[in-house]
Amino acid sequence: MVSAQRLSVSPSPHTHVDSWYAASAAPFPVHPPLRGDARVDVCVLGAGITGLSSAIHLAEQGLRVAVLEARCVGWGASGRSGGQVIFGYAAEQTKLERLVGRSAAATLWECSLAGLDLVRERIERYAIDCELAQGHIHAALKPRQVRELRDWQRHLETEYGYRSLRLLETGAMREAVASERYIAGLHDSNSGHLHRLKYTLGLARAAVSLGVRIFEQSPVIEIKAGTPVGVRTPGGQLAADYLVLAGNAHLSRLLPGIERKIMPVGTYIGATEVLGAERCRALIRDNAAVADVNFVLDYFRCSGDQRLLFGGRVSYSTLAPARLAERMRGRMLQVFPQLQDVRMQYAWGGLVAITMNRAPHFGRIGSNIYYAQGFSGHGIAAGGLAGQLIAEALRGDAEKFDVFSRLPHADFPGGRLLRTPALVLAMTWYRLRDLLP
Repeated sequence: MVSAQRLSVSPSPHTHVDSWYAASAAPFPVHPPLRGDARVDVCVLGAGITGLSSAIHLAEQGLRVAVLEARCVGWGASGRSGGQVIFGYAAEQTKLERLVGRSAAATLWECSLAGLDLVRERIERYAIDCELAQGHIHAALKPRQVRELRDWQRHLETEYGYRSLRLLETGAMREAVASERYIAGLHDSNSGHLHRLKYTLGLARAAVSLGVRIFEQSPVIEIKAGTPVGVRTPGGQLAADYLVLAGNAHLSRLLPGIERKIMPVGTYIGATEVLGAERCRALIRDNAAVADVNFVLDYFRCSGDQRLLFGGRVSYSTLAPARLAERMRGRMLQVFPQLQDVRMQYAWGGLVAITMNRAPHFGRIGSNIYYAQGFSGHGIAAGGLAGQLIAEALRGDAEKFDVFSRLPHADFPGGRLLRTPALVLAMTWYRLRDLLP
């Protein structure tokens, strides 16, 4: 028996995990660690999409910004997860309506669409070459899920005027995705996918061009609340009028009060060898990203260099499965048995943060510490949006940020020692539900 290994670190704090993303991105510029003392207007913890987006917006407003990163830019989920740029949130719109009411939920919906627009605007403004492609399909495996997709489309069209959705019945779905596993799909022309490490590195270059200072290999070991707030790393200290927490699943134990609201979970992806353009289009005709609608879902898309990227196998225990490439290939073949001759060239994983209700968790600590976390798999659009809303709030316009901060969030039960086993048990119910017709 091969024991699983805990998934949390890369081979070195100087490098990314061994993934297709890292292998296919341009050489990474190296930023120095923090040395000595410094004073800025805003200190941002975390050089992922949320942190870099915050830094860009704040620097555009003329503020002095420093970003502290424990490892390297894009080391976390921002540089290794699926790459889907999707409307909405992991919590469905009807759930948000129940949580905060119809009016506030409408604001959240409008913000989610603004998050998609922001991704495209940033790519164009800063000339970020990240293989952006339009189109995303939510795929149904069972008649119950087809009904859910129809209800979802009807609700978004009638209540929010969203007209980018098209229901693909069985024949149309098989033409769009060459798999007999799916019986229908909901295609969204406004969503899409990209190379998320290239995108994150592009955000970092944009931030630096605006005067943002990025310090890599600078883990924060202490936060001292106050005005200014103090942040200490092994090599130095920063004093700032404001602090932005954008560490998400990697906040460690710095602020237990907000850490209890999220749970780090492992997600895993494989990348095949190069298939070629013709074979990729035979699998997914219009180059959309695809995700099924199971709670424990599979998701996949073709890359810019014509591979199939296939993700799934969420681990709520954060234990990486043994023989990961073999397991990811097995899941891929359940969807595309015609790829029997294809090998997985890369397989990797990482941690993302989920919340109990799957809605993002925004808030303040005191008057000058802001945070955004728990995007539950929707971090590209929602994380970039969070950076913009934090910047607006710091400058006095907190209306939209405050709508997010009103979303209720419960602690994960069981405390630090027992919350993971408790969640594993709870997820067993959802896995069983996925098997129901």
